[in-house]
Amino acid sequence: MTHDHDLVLRPTPAQTEAALNPPPGRNGGDLVVETLAGLGATTVFGLPGQHALGMFDALRRSDLRYVGLRMENNAGFAADAYGRITGEAAPLLLSTGPGALTSLAALQEAAAASAPVLAISSQVPTAGLGGGRHGYLHELPDQAASFRGVVKSVHTVRTHSQIPSAIAAAWKSALTAPHGPVWVEIPQDVLLAETSLPVVTAVDATPVELAPRPELTAVAADLLSRAARPAIIAGGGVVRADAAGKLRQLAELLDAPVVTTFGGKGAFPWTHPLSLRSWLEDRHTTDFLEDADVLLVVGSGLGELSSNYHTFKPRGRVIQIEADLGKLESNHPALGIHADARLALQALLETARERTDPTAPERVRDLLSRVARRIAGQELTLEQDVLTSVRRALPADSPSFWDMTILAYWAWSAFDPRNTNLMHSAQGAGGLGYGFPAALGGAAADPTRPVLAVSGDGGALYSIAELATARQYDLNVTWLIVDDGGYGILREYMTDAFGQATATELTRPDYVALAESFGVPATRTSPETLEEDLAKALASPGPSVVVLPAVLRMFAPTHLG
Repeated sequence: MTHDHDLVLRPTPAQTEAALNPPPGRNGGDLVVETLAGLGATTVFGLPGQHALGMFDALRRSDLRYVGLRMENNAGFAADAYGRITGEAAPLLLSTGPGALTSLAALQEAAAASAPVLAISSQVPTAGLGGGRHGYLHELPDQAASFRGVVKSVHTVRTHSQIPSAIAAAWKSALTAPHGPVWVEIPQDVLLAETSLPVVTAVDATPVELAPRPELTAVAADLLSRAARPAIIAGGGVVRADAAGKLRQLAELLDAPVVTTFGGKGAFPWTHPLSLRSWLEDRHTTDFLEDADVLLVVGSGLGELSSNYHTFKPRGRVIQIEADLGKLESNHPALGIHADARLALQALLETARERTDPTAPERVRDLLSRVARRIAGQELTLEQDVLTSVRRALPADSPSFWDMTILAYWAWSAFDPRNTNLMHSAQGAGGLGYGFPAALGGAAADPTRPVLAVSGDGGALYSIAELATARQYDLNVTWLIVDDGGYGILREYMTDAFGQATATELTRPDYVALAESFGVPATRTSPETLEEDLAKALASPGPSVVVLPAVLRMFAPTHLG
């Protein structure tokens, strides 16, 4: 009797011959790149270092495309964006110690945004592992310990035979919901030593599906079907699960208004009659959601930014669908459903009953009108005009990547992304410097579309060296730098809190001249000419920079009173 688990794939005679006679001159680094190729990777990001040279030399013998950035954290941001755009695990090759540690902020952002990044770092030679103090260059007592609180999983390799399995396990971890960054480390001597192992050809790392428990979705479907005023909050989990279509179907089945979180931008059509858009930092929206008798939260932990700074206090029944177990009911009691957003929404579609509420579109229009009136009363025409110019200049199908800057904070609430998985920002972890290197990763993922990066002058200085990367690889990225001479949002925060700002003013370069010194075309624009200048830059192939000298202000918060 033959059981399914007894079945194995038999190698062909050609495969057997290749396995018995592997090509000479291969090392541990070759096993790394062969495994990546076997898993389906086509592009890797990174920065070489002494302990990692075995991996980088092996790239020369592979078909993998390498995109090298000038700083490890920026390489991590680029890999993060590549993972978000493609849904694939983005390999990030790093060296030991300082090189590895410099990537930590980017990996934190990838973890917060559920971006699948496969970081592979070198380590000190095997003899130096285990916490002894041998004095190797870049040595840490426990390098992996620095990453355990940031990434989904850590995998330490000690022999050649462990390399394919460790990378495959990490790949599977990165792509199992919730997606996220993972860490593999391989000692220098293992990477450099010659190997007689066969070429890695067949690697299975199929992600585990996170399906909902049917008894929970049955209860959720019944609650939603019988609700008088249902509403939906759609988070980044909807985008990562490619579940926007199912979300729309469910919202229309239930006549339920939908608001998207800042990480969930594009999860629901901006102009749909049921769209509350993204005004989560507005008290009118908070009140509307609190008034829902059944609130469905999909792919969001209802953290600080998604809850109007924890002032949101739902009065109705909450249903929370979340792939990250740690976020389930972490902020509000709920019917918690631990599942991938796509699978859970499908289950609800199959079990929920249609309900009709002709007042829903009217209530949505009324809310958006009240939000608009609140903003209109604050004399913020410049800010709204700048954001409108960016939207008009950016092609409808082009992705955009936003740094932590005032214009991005406006965009979180007020920018129409036009489609799912097109607008990305660093609001997950909130670190500076994300916009431009992430846009480079986005352009590497899809070179057929122009890509927009948006930074303030403070954030721009974090990644100015990547102008060399943009030029070297001729990446199709236009970088809009809003130059207000300092850390604009911190200037506002400090002035509001203390009456004056400290340590927020910056001496900065001439960004146009600096970009041109890298061979990147640059334009100094104005609010009046921004749309034309930005559209022209986006329509020109290759990298470009547009500098907008302007002091923008934020709309008034609603969570402080």
